[in-house]
Amino acid sequence: MIIVVGDLVTDVLVEHDGPLQTGSDTDASIRVGGGGQAANTAAWLAHISHPVTLVSAVGDDAAGRDRVAELEWAGVRSAIQTCPGTATGSVVVLTGSAERTMITDRGASLLLAPAHVTSVIENAPHGAHVHLSGYPLLHAGSREAGLAALAAAARRGLTVSVDAASAAPLRSAGASAFLSWVRGTALLVCNADEADVLAPGSTAADQASALTAHAQNVVVKQGPAGAVWCSRDGSVLRGRAHPVPMKDPTGAGDAFAAGLLAAWCSGSSPEQALAAGAELGAAAVSVLGARP
Repeated sequence: MIIVVGDLVTDVLVEHDGPLQTGSDTDASIRVGGGGQAANTAAWLAHISHPVTLVSAVGDDAAGRDRVAELEWAGVRSAIQTCPGTATGSVVVLTGSAERTMITDRGASLLLAPAHVTSVIENAPHGAHVHLSGYPLLHAGSREAGLAALAAAARRGLTVSVDAASAAPLRSAGASAFLSWVRGTALLVCNADEADVLAPGSTAADQASALTAHAQNVVVKQGPAGAVWCSRDGSVLRGRAHPVPMKDPTGAGDAFAAGLLAAWCSGSSPEQALAAGAELGAAAVSVLGARP
């Protein structure tokens, strides 16, 4: 069982060709559905039939009920806190063929309660793994819930992985603070931009190696260039990306994390885990939206 802790929000996906026409009209295709880094990772885990529980918070509104129903229909076990009087978080995702920009209202995600997170993890099955999206740690309103997840997992003796989440809020929170929060975790996952914030260096391997001072294993994702896995024993592994036509990059990193974690938590080697992550990441960029 993998317990994923973090955001569940509504994604408003705006797919446009060419530059945005500032102050005027830009033609686009717009879709509304479920999003949130943690929820997306949970959805991809369920897609490959890996047992998963999502710990998150939504508002007491139609959007929140829809988001939970979508995940439960997809096979995700929900441990979702409902926050009365608060709207479910939402994200406008502006996406083109090679990049995406997110405009975020975290809503109820900021109210995720430490006691709720602690209760779920303390009652988790023996041998469960906890995967924490970095977003709860990167915002003051939800930080205590993120820290509670790490503390509860440590008390239970459960393995923990953390996704660094996003470069801009990571920079605002501060690299030193973030690394102090996640110190000792079994696995830290970040992309190239996040690695530049946490450990500025010349290569992904150098950055991953430096970050093993804080986490036992570190994976730096490099998009089409693959990914690098470094362990505290000094070993370095490089995984290849699967070359596929890019339709939408939204959720690719979340899918990669799901494939990686499912393999690694099932006893696969780091090399096999990187390959599984690449396979699921390739599936994600081949479809519109962040979910299977």
